Amino acid sequence: MMESYRCGLCGYVYNPRAGEPGRGIGPRTEFGDLPETWTCSRCGAEKSRFKKA
Repeated sequence: MMESYRCGLCGYVYNPRAGEPGRGIGPRTEFGDLPETWTCSRCGAEKSRFKKA
């Protein structure tokens, strides 16, 4: 099940259906499959700052 996650700092929502092609993250990439080094594309927050939307 593809679940979206929201940044606790800026509110950016990572949508796994869309991914982030501009950053090399393909569509249908689950949040849990993102590398631990991945950061919010809006504010740079660490992955750990995200919660299920």
